Amino acid sequence: MNVGNWLYKRSLYSGDKTAIVFDNRTLTYAQLNERTNRLARALLDMGLDPGDRVGAYTRNRPEFLEVYFACAKAGLIFVSLNFRLAPPEVAYQVGDSGLKVLCFEPGLGERTEKCLALLKPDHRPVCLAWGREAGDWHSSYEGALDGRPDSEPSVGPARDDLDKPQMIMYTSGTTGTPKGALLSHRKTLFNTLNAQIYFDLYSRDVMLVTLPLFHSGGLNIMSVPILYVGGTLVLEDHFDPFRFLNLIETHRVTQSMLVPTMLNTLLKETRPRDRDIGSLRTIVVAGEPASADLMHEALDNGLPVRQLFGQTETSIELWVPEDKAREKAGAVGLPVLHGDVRVVDEEGRPVPPGGIGEIVVQGPIRMTAYWNRPEETGRVSRNGWHHTGDLARVDEDGYIYAVDRMGDMFISGGENIYPAEVEKVLLMHPKIFEAAIIGVPHERWGRAGHAYVSLKPGQSLDYEEMAAFLRERVATYKIPKFMEIIDELPKTASGKIKKSELKKRE
Repeated sequence: MNVGNWLYKRSLYSGDKTAIVFDNRTLTYAQLNERTNRLARALLDMGLDPGDRVGAYTRNRPEFLEVYFACAKAGLIFVSLNFRLAPPEVAYQVGDSGLKVLCFEPGLGERTEKCLALLKPDHRPVCLAWGREAGDWHSSYEGALDGRPDSEPSVGPARDDLDKPQMIMYTSGTTGTPKGALLSHRKTLFNTLNAQIYFDLYSRDVMLVTLPLFHSGGLNIMSVPILYVGGTLVLEDHFDPFRFLNLIETHRVTQSMLVPTMLNTLLKETRPRDRDIGSLRTIVVAGEPASADLMHEALDNGLPVRQLFGQTETSIELWVPEDKAREKAGAVGLPVLHGDVRVVDEEGRPVPPGGIGEIVVQGPIRMTAYWNRPEETGRVSRNGWHHTGDLARVDEDGYIYAVDRMGDMFISGGENIYPAEVEKVLLMHPKIFEAAIIGVPHERWGRAGHAYVSLKPGQSLDYEEMAAFLRERVATYKIPKFMEIIDELPKTASGKIKKSELKKRE
């Protein structure tokens, strides 16, 4: 079934129920569906054809989801754009996807205008700005909705083909230029079903979303599934640890999701045990693997955390069941119900317990392709399996532990070094807030580790202290040969440490 129809059905089942809470205002399912229908009709009246691309460039706002569902209803391809990118980076994604319409937040108007100036005139999309204000180069979003019928648009049977493209989501770009993952309606359906099973979602659930909607976690894992089951989405445009706890208390939030950096901040700056957060059933920790120590600290502070693992191209791949959250802390979990996930060696054979291999994925949760990149698609999609580039090991119970990205591993003196393994140990140091290790040329060992470290406020650290801490916990050959203190590690908009930027420094 077309993803847009989910909103229509929910408006029939529970039209008066609150769908979205944002900035002290609410939208019911009926209101959300009606506004979405009016936008879908406006887009079709602009002359857009099935398969044309429409983008949203904004912080978290209900309008983002209106554009998302309107595109599905009209048979168009939705493109989520990262509002934290610089104008040249946005211009690349606008041009690469071939946007026909760009819906944007007025607060990003200057950036949007700079982005358009970098495009050839015939490649510039029609622009709609949230609200009623129009300008010389853009129209009003609300003006586009005015006077349009709020009944369901009709665009023919081709819209309801589950294998039709539904959206393009650009990868976070941790290793270089982002690639547009083309995702179908079928993939969104099965990812949503996986999320429903993992969260044990139902219509009385309240999902607090502070992750950006342009990211798979904020949109595909949290927002779309909670609307699918008819629950309530509490939407925030940024993460603040104190407000996070306040919103849980105020709205009796049952579900949420954080990246490890956010969880670390929450634990360091607040006292969750002193708050009334008993409504919480799950806080998913995802985006990158979290250490067992961080997970145990969160559990000890009354936060019901457990891990989930995936990527833009597949969304959820692995998860840790609720009753194994403490026992398997540090694991990224077992394969999802709808999808086959394995850890294999270079010959494609499953690795034995304790061995290290690549995570590969098969089934309806795989992307269709990388947009306009057939060679890249062929590189990761082989013999029906999507090769993630994530290295992992499997324990005796079948639980998978992420080890590192294939591109981050390096060989030092003939030994394989997995930086993520050492980074997790560094995060146990009482002075260290964040750490990242990359491989750099070394005259004796070929390559050696260079640790970039950010410290907690008021702390100082030298190389010898770091090395002494590691000697008690990892093999000597794994200890980085260099260390550099920096104020803040470069990150993607989804909170992942951007090692490509660190490598540029070298």
